Amino acid sequence: MKRRGGRGDQSPLGTWFWDIDRMLLLLTLFLIAIGLIAVAAASPASAVRYSGEHHKIAPLYYFWRQLMWVGVSLPVLFGVSMMPVAMARRMAIGGCALLVLMLMLTPFIGVEANGARRWLGVGFAQFQPSEFLKPFFIVTVAWLLSLRAKDAELPTVLITGAMTAGVAVLLMLQPDFGQTIIFCSVWMALLMIAGTPAKVMLGLVAMAPAGLIAAYVFYGVARSRIDAFLFPGVEGEGAGDHFQTNAAHNTLTAGGWTGTGPGAGAAKFGLPEAHTDYIFSVIGEEFGLIACSVIAVIFLAIVVRVFVKLLDEQDEFKLLASAGLATQFGAQALVSMAVNTGLAPSKGMTLPFISYGGSSMIALSVGMGLLLAFTRRNPFLTRSPYVVRWSGE
Repeated sequence: MKRRGGRGDQSPLGTWFWDIDRMLLLLTLFLIAIGLIAVAAASPASAVRYSGEHHKIAPLYYFWRQLMWVGVSLPVLFGVSMMPVAMARRMAIGGCALLVLMLMLTPFIGVEANGARRWLGVGFAQFQPSEFLKPFFIVTVAWLLSLRAKDAELPTVLITGAMTAGVAVLLMLQPDFGQTIIFCSVWMALLMIAGTPAKVMLGLVAMAPAGLIAAYVFYGVARSRIDAFLFPGVEGEGAGDHFQTNAAHNTLTAGGWTGTGPGAGAAKFGLPEAHTDYIFSVIGEEFGLIACSVIAVIFLAIVVRVFVKLLDEQDEFKLLASAGLATQFGAQALVSMAVNTGLAPSKGMTLPFISYGGSSMIALSVGMGLLLAFTRRNPFLTRSPYVVRWSGE
């Protein structure tokens, strides 16, 4: 009989453990652990901000809720990562169709918060469809683009472009300018990786400034945020965004290189959304800029790890799906950190696996589970049959 736990273990759990990218999984779990510490640091500031005269929130309220969401998300991450590729693909395509329908309903029946309708549901059961749509949309687009390898005449650029434009319009109706940028950026990256002709790519790149100008002219939310970023001294709709950017930068640098220490931060109490959009600034104040640099390196390591692993990938679909998921993960982290450091306008973007939020945590777990499923490798499948390793058994 084969020993349990060894490389010869043929049980589903044993096969999964030896085929999974364990370093990628370890880096993900490390980010989740960092996130719990960061939410615990930011929770008192958010509790004070959202407490009222007749409603007091406990200092660690958001930490305990995040711990609960992590408890829900980890089984999701492991479960999705164990799926066969075909099953994961079918789940993503079906989920994409369902969530697009939900996204259509969100501007009309969604729950309004901070001037935007991005959530569906009631009370504890609220969720953000766009968060869950991201990984499913990426896998669906990757599948469509991979079909071109079987039939070069398929208009995959037009089909996926129409899908992306439709999702972008629905997101702008909420409004959610930050997510719109993520969806469009990942689509462009997938087209480039899929080998789309240079003329087509240059045309799309040339259209990007036109899209930004159109958003500035016709989309008030984008205009106010761009104005606040480019003209910080101007009063108006963007004054609130300018305040947030300044508060985030001041909090980020308040602790210097080593930070004030856990729980000792004071600037975080003047920071809006300390536990979600601006949690990176809280980390900077209490744990220092060195800790922020380490987190940035971890995000970079995850993305680089995936792309290096894909260098010898022969399956077109797995190549595109994995690259797209890694791009989305890295782009979201980059945008969130850029907003916190004042390098980009305020966009309401969470830091993956670190910011507080049930929808974000579960959706990211689905995305990382899919990424782990698509990058699973069995080293014995490519081993030369002429090489024999004696085990002594």
